[in-house]
Parts: sequence; structure tokens; C-alpha cells
Amino acid sequence: MPLTNEILGTNADGSKNEDYCMYCFKDGKFLQDCTMDEMIEHCAQFVDEVNKGLPQPITKEEYIGQMKMYFPHLKRWRKELSIDDDTPENPALMGVKDLIAKMADTLPITMISSVDEEGFPCTKAMLSPRVREGIKVFYFTTNTFSLRVAHYKANPKASIYFCDAEGFKGMMLRGTMEVLTDAKSKEMIWRDGDTEYYPDGVTDPNYCVLKFTAMDGRFYSDFYPRTFVL
Repeated sequence: MPLTNEILGTNADGSKNEDYCMYCFKDGKFLQDCTMDEMIEHCAQFVDEVNKGLPQPITKEEYIGQMKMYFPHLKRWRKELSIDDDTPENPALMGVKDLIAKMADTLPITMISSVDEEGFPCTKAMLSPRVREGIKVFYFTTNTFSLRVAHYKANPKASIYFCDAEGFKGMMLRGTMEVLTDAKSKEMIWRDGDTEYYPDGVTDPNYCVLKFTAMDGRFYSDFYPRTFVL
């Protein structure tokens, strides 16, 4: 449903709320105290009304499927679907934390993306993170004078992507990337054999560390995406 000014919900002070419609949110409160799945079931009964605005009608089951893909992106449900929430209300995210850790530790390649000076996303394959702190912070090695480092210095917004081709699973994390050149960070992830890439060792000026901090993500498996926050 498009959020036009006529159907916007209202805040406690009577002002318009641009995140929710009048059928969901009024006077600063949600009109229904329900889970995401309960809201989907509630909305599904109006599929005939929805079909009036569609060029081709859809079935109730198709409408439910579309809502299951779309609703996790909405502000209300993004808050509910926290990956730190292990309660039964979030069964779709069970095991996701362990899977992120497994992918980071076992997959040889991670795709990382940056934003260039013209605002376009740029993606490249990197060796997977050397070190991680839980599933929120990941450390990579790279060249100080690389294009990727230049991008992150100008715009720290970033994403990383783990792909399990055999299992047909994908995990995208969004967040920020820091470029670290201090001795402690460089020594933390240095490995024997790195002199092949950085002849001057851990103090090589062309060796630096990328520190990625995730804020949210999207997991795809079994033909079903799940969006979550960290």
C-alpha cells in the first residue's frame, strides 16, 4: 500500500507519521498488538481488494508469499527480527548466527562492496576474514594503496557477502568499513607467508587492515529471504 499523505498514521502529538499508515498506527500507538505472521494472516483476507489495483490477480497464497518477503524489511518488523533474539517468536532466524560464523570461518572467498566517487556500488572478491569478533566485526587484509581503501576512506558504507554455492545459501551483511594502519591491528591478523604479498613484513606501508562492523543483514536459504538487525 503506497503511503500517501491521506492515509498516513499519526504520532502522539497528532502529527503525521511517515513510517506507518492510519490502519496500523494512530496517536503514537499500533492499533494491533500482533506478531508479523499474525499481521500477514490479517492482511491476507483483503486479497480481493488488493487485486482491484493489480493488472493480473493473485491468489491468497501468492499474496501471503509476497508479504513474507516484504514485511521483514518494514521498520516495525525489522526491530522484531533481531538476530540477538532467540525467542520462539523468531523461528525464521534460528541457527542464523551459527551459520554466519560457519560461513566466515570455512568459505575461502568473501565478496566485499564499496561505493565509488560517483555513487556506484563496486564489488570484489577477497580472501575471507582473518579474524572476527562474534558475527558483528570482521577483519580483512588488503593493500593500503588499493582502490577499495580509497573508496572506504571517502565513504565507509560497505557490505560483505558470503555464498555457499553447494547449499544454495547466501548471507549479506551491511555496515561500515574502517581502514586500520596501526601496528596493533596489523600484527593481530598477520600470518606467516604474508611476506609473499608484503615484502617488508608487518610494517610494509602497503599492508593495512579492513575492519567491517555489521549493523544488519539478509539471509537467503530454501527460497526464502530473512532480514535481521544486529
